[in-house]
Parts: sequence; C-alpha cells; structure tokens
Amino acid sequence: MANDPADTGYISGFGNHVATEAVAGALPIGRNAPQRPPFGLYTEQLSGTAFTAPRHENRRSWLYRMRPTAEHPPYVRYDGATRFTAGAQDGLLAPNRLRWDPSAPPSPGTDLIDGMTTMLSTRDPADLEGVAVHLYAANRDMTARVFVDADGELLFIPQAGRLELLTELGRIMVAPGQIALIPRGVRFRALLPDGQATGYVAENHGALFRLPDLGPIGANGLANPRDFETPVAWFEDRDTRFEVIQKFMGSLWCTTLEHSPLDVVAWHGNLAPWRYDLARFNTINTVSFDHPDPSIFTVLTSPSDVPGRANADFVVFPPRWMVAEDTFRPPWFHRNVMSEAMGLIHGAYDAKAAGFTPGGLSLHNLMAGHGPDLESWTAATNADLKPHKIDGTMAFMVESCWPYRPTPHALEHAQLDYDAVWADFPKAVLPA
Repeated sequence: MANDPADTGYISGFGNHVATEAVAGALPIGRNAPQRPPFGLYTEQLSGTAFTAPRHENRRSWLYRMRPTAEHPPYVRYDGATRFTAGAQDGLLAPNRLRWDPSAPPSPGTDLIDGMTTMLSTRDPADLEGVAVHLYAANRDMTARVFVDADGELLFIPQAGRLELLTELGRIMVAPGQIALIPRGVRFRALLPDGQATGYVAENHGALFRLPDLGPIGANGLANPRDFETPVAWFEDRDTRFEVIQKFMGSLWCTTLEHSPLDVVAWHGNLAPWRYDLARFNTINTVSFDHPDPSIFTVLTSPSDVPGRANADFVVFPPRWMVAEDTFRPPWFHRNVMSEAMGLIHGAYDAKAAGFTPGGLSLHNLMAGHGPDLESWTAATNADLKPHKIDGTMAFMVESCWPYRPTPHALEHAQLDYDAVWADFPKAVLPA
C-alpha cells in the first residue's frame, strides 16, 4: 500500500474480528456492555446484518464513543447535492446500450457529497436489494460535516486524486488503483489530499459484499483476504458545530450537532471499513484456449436469493498475460441475463478502441447485445497470436441481476452515437 504519513495504521484481513483502541484501556475486557464503560464512554452496537443472521454471515461491531449517536435534533430535508438521488423513476426503459464521457469538473467549493451524481440504479433502497452507481467530483474538504448512508454500503473506486476517509472506526487513505468500503450506517467525512478527486461509487443495498467462493480454483487466488486492510481506532474530539447528512430511502436529510460524531475511542467486531489495492488481485486466466467468463475476475460479490445469481458483483479487468492459442482474445460478443455497468480507472479497455476513456461509464442491460467495437474486433481477428501482456490498464464492472435504470441526468448526457461502434461489421461469406 502507499507509504503516506497520513495513514494511521491498518489491520490485515477481510471480515476479521478486530479489537482496537485509540486510548489504552478504552476497550472493555471480557464483556461488551459493562455497567460503567472505561472513561465514561458510551456503548453502541452497530449491526450490518440481522441479529439472527447465521454466525458465518453475521456482521456487527461494538463501539465505545464519547457521546451516543442517538443524541441529535430531528432531520430535515437537505437541499444540496441535487444530482445525488434515489435514481430513475418508474416508467418505460429502452433496452439501448449507453455510454458516457467523463464528468465535467465541479464548481469551486464542491465537497464529496455535493459532488455526487447518481447515474444508474436498479431497485428501491427499501427493497434491501439492488445496487446504484454514482460518480463523484470534488475539490473541497468536508471540514465540519459528515455523511451517513442508511440505504447501503458504499464502495469507493477512485479514478483521479486520493481520498482520505475519516470514519467512526478509523482513517483510510485510498488512491486510484485502490478501493475502499464504508459499511451502511457508518458516519464519515472526506478530505482531498491532492486538492481534488474524481471517481466512482457503487452503493450496495443488498447482502453485504463478501469474497466469492473459489470452487475448483481451490484455496487461493483472486482477492486474498490478507490484502484487505481495516483501520485502527481513531477519534476526533472537536466541540464545534457539525452538519450530519443522511441518505435514507433515496432522499437526503440533515441535522446538526455541537460536536464531531467521529468520537469512537475503541471498538471491536467484524463490521468495519476497509481498503484494498487492486494490484494485489491474483488474476486467473487461460493457459490453453478460449476467453474465460468474466466472472473469473470477481473481486467482491453480494449474493441474491438465487444461488449463483449475484445482486451485485464487483469485477476488475487488470493487467494480465494473454497466451490463448487459436482464440479471439478480447471479450466475445454476448448477451447476458446480468446487467453490466462498466468504468475505467486508467489506460484503455481491450474491447473498446476509442470512446471509452478513464472516468467514463457504460451500460449494457440484460440481454443487450454487446462486445468489441469494429476496430478492436478487426485488430484481434488479424493479430499474430504471440503471448503478450495487457498492461497499464484497470477497468471494472458492477454487474447485477437487476436491470439498471439511468437517471434523467444520465439520459441527458449519454453519448449520442454509441450504437455506431457496432456499425459496418462485414457480413460473413458462406461457401457457395
């Protein structure tokens, strides 16, 4: 991971039961809720799953904080972040493929929350299923306000510029090429060490992201648990006015506190923020023939009630060697029962020669025919099949079993000529 003095320490492992304290003696020993917690701290359990979820799926952490979270005035509607929405309204949805250029720079003084733009969503957050995809563009620190998402967990995918995420359970520095997850219900604010930042956010309303089963691959490969980093305890003791913005049932609400709510002095449990360096992903690819299904590049999965059909998968297309014999090496043409939202962090995507640039986004909903554009197809069809490495690239996909609905803003800003990338393919010539 990046060697940055702002990093305050991390604990290795995905989904581990962690115990950490920022002040020695703040964490109770041998019990969760003593009558008198150390230093007069307040005990709070943060549950990411139902109390009765099976032990292997149960996620919760015990927090020991300077003030109880329950202490706040009523929330009122927040009138900022006008493009950070519940998603598209019900209505007709064309099955067209869509693609977007990178967003325009934000207005001066735009922080992470006001710089969020919702592009795609699948379900009403009240369903406790589905996923939404947002873009962010910010040039101002969140100094005296925090955000909390009651609708889902947030997977940050930086594209340019670092984010320093100050959360109730610790501090995370995340740079392009890394990802970071903030669990549902965890308050945080974002600083911009580089002065500005752009990227993507996948908001998962369904089952919590987890590592996929490896099946015949065996015990190792893809994203390894030890490479996920959970921050150590950290707290902020600031008695000044803070604004709390909460996303609840797709709408934004705000209230004010006379202190920072990032005041958890110690915590233990297995529900916590984390970060992961995508360069650590152990890519599995063919060493004989044929292009494997893209599911082989799955970093995280959120299962649905149907086995093998994900509510959301986070998939990456990283640098990798291509050695397949007698094989069309880019992704083949396909139609899929899953819906695919794709972004590009840096470099070029091997199935799109032009028009898909870092910071851009594309959508191929279920059963929409898609694949390489004409230029990419022509090059791959005529290529000399020597081993070569796809390098200097990192694309990703947020795949869902639910159809994505673009927001009105997304529909207004889509590329007008995306379908043209599949125009003018030559007709196959059959023998007489």
